[in-house]
Amino acid sequence: MSIIENALKKAGSQGLVVDGHGQDSVIKNIPPRDSGERNSDSVESREAVYGFSAEQQVIVDWVGLAENGFIDNNNAKSQLAEEFRVIKRPLVNNIQGAENNGINRSNLILICSSLPGEGKTFVSINLALSIANERDKKVLLIDADVEKPSVSKQLGINSDRGLIEYLEDDKVIFSDILLKTDLPNLSLITAGKRHKYSTELLSSQRMYLFAEEVSRRYKDRIVIFDSPPLLVATQAQILAELVGQVVLVIAAEVTPQSVVNESVAKLSNCDVVMTLLNKTRKEIDIYGHNYSYGKYGHL
Repeated sequence: MSIIENALKKAGSQGLVVDGHGQDSVIKNIPPRDSGERNSDSVESREAVYGFSAEQQVIVDWVGLAENGFIDNNNAKSQLAEEFRVIKRPLVNNIQGAENNGINRSNLILICSSLPGEGKTFVSINLALSIANERDKKVLLIDADVEKPSVSKQLGINSDRGLIEYLEDDKVIFSDILLKTDLPNLSLITAGKRHKYSTELLSSQRMYLFAEEVSRRYKDRIVIFDSPPLLVATQAQILAELVGQVVLVIAAEVTPQSVVNESVAKLSNCDVVMTLLNKTRKEIDIYGHNYSYGKYGHL
């Protein structure tokens, strides 16, 4: 029995979930979409019923992103935009073919690196932007690097509550921390405040149920987690257990092979692990699931 199944079984015994449709376990008392009743337990119930409040609608600093080398939303034909079209395609294909390829929670993607400074946040943001620009794909970008968050800083967004507040306080519901950006298909959850027990919160039953719910109930949404470095904090390995796909970012000519091997070993239980070579200055052919991109990957 998997960790997720154990969590669901335990939650069921506590009256937290019901299983009325085989594997499609859902939170209790989810209201119909035309209901005005507020449900404090349902993931995204307030988003579906009420929409977003004014403080939950945020504007991305597109100028700052472009100046810092991220995808320029006004230049869809840039080299970087084209490279991320290549990078995202096998990830999206795995999601679309999940029923046939046996990947559990394929729509949950973890972006990590072995060490700090290899460019994982650069990849997380650009991947989210690239996928969100597709007509039929919705993306939720979660800053799960709770010790050193940088996603919201790069996007120029501030929020009083984020992932840590949701995990710490049962009264904080999913829609309280969900931010809607001015890119129509992109939503965001910030890391939240620093917490001395952040590792324990990320490994809690509430986090497991959160991941299971967003994966099963909202299959049209791709969730991207920006993770802490794998060999610096145990949090990344904990998060890797929640997702169906992992992208390991490697700094070209910087990260030793022994370090990469150690990271790959830590991810051995994951269904899909892909590698992305970052900060390379030369043209490299793309084989299978290994990618690279050039001067833009400077973070």
